[in-house]
Amino acid sequence: MGVIVQKYGGSSVADVQKIQRVAERVAATRGRGSQVCVVVSAMGDTTDELLKLAQRVSDGNPHRRELDMLLTAGERISMALLGMALHARGVEAVSFTGSQSGIITDGAHTNARILEVRPVRILEELGRGKVVIVAGYQGVSREKEITTLGRGGSDTTAVALAAALEAEVCEICSDVDGVFTTDPRIAPGARRLSELSHEEMQELALAGAKVLNAQAVEFARDRGITIHARSSFQSGPGTVVRKSATRELRISGIALDAEVLVVRGAPLELLQKHGAWPREAWDDRAIVPLENVHGLPALLADLRGYEVSNDLAQVSIVGTGIGASKEPLDRALAALELTPRSTLVAPLRIAFLVPRDAAKDCVRRLHSEFIERS
Repeated sequence: MGVIVQKYGGSSVADVQKIQRVAERVAATRGRGSQVCVVVSAMGDTTDELLKLAQRVSDGNPHRRELDMLLTAGERISMALLGMALHARGVEAVSFTGSQSGIITDGAHTNARILEVRPVRILEELGRGKVVIVAGYQGVSREKEITTLGRGGSDTTAVALAAALEAEVCEICSDVDGVFTTDPRIAPGARRLSELSHEEMQELALAGAKVLNAQAVEFARDRGITIHARSSFQSGPGTVVRKSATRELRISGIALDAEVLVVRGAPLELLQKHGAWPREAWDDRAIVPLENVHGLPALLADLRGYEVSNDLAQVSIVGTGIGASKEPLDRALAALELTPRSTLVAPLRIAFLVPRDAAKDCVRRLHSEFIERS
């Protein structure tokens, strides 16, 4: 029997009713003859609620090692409840934490990277005919410390397991049916993409698109894993992300990262101390995504004396070859109707730093220019 890896995000397991629906879907997949490994995120807003508790007891600067110990509780709740729901349906299942699953990471608390996967127990239980449920977003370092993989890290767990188990496919299931040209909540004219290459999807994710985690896509690209991003509860076609793809559009999409810190001149060691590792550098400016920074006041206090901007967002146009000529840049600048603070041109992306309060309007203007008029 082939192995299928399915990952269900927080919105898909947000309450008991949704967990029951996921259990039905998993049971149906198992009933069709596949071995099934399921990766789950924490229920709904559980991670955010745990973060709020951590902030309250630590004056806004929680200890990162203890924060990992706290945050991994969310996925353990989801995995156990889904296991119970499957048992209630007569489906044999067993749940494992990241460490029990053999997910080995580096030691970077709150933003670790997977180094290897040793799925010994998973393979044993799959061989016994059980559905294996794995807590996403977490692993264990070689020093036996519990670690988390950063926001969206359950995607990375799923892809890493798909590679280790030589799965037929890795399904990333969420509340949307695939990858769209931009967030439909910002631009109602957003279109679903049927296929994307790993490179395009990774660029969208790095630029702020939240549908898939950038590290997960990088892992899939390096290991040749096909990702199927689809709805948890609808039967739509979703989006297939694989090595090569026939694109519907030359431009893949418009991405927004609304929460970035732009820092000039600060040493990397200072940023790393706060878990604020830069995503990239523009000239001498470090672009730091704030989603994995859990002690912002302390970070800003340490950055006194450096040039820091905390009121900007990054808006990007992603597409193969978009940086090969000046014409797309001219079109983008005309469509923005404002002067960006900074501009980056790369082979797969043109990106702008713009005032945060104007960012969504910039997304709409660029989507209209590059997607809706094409």
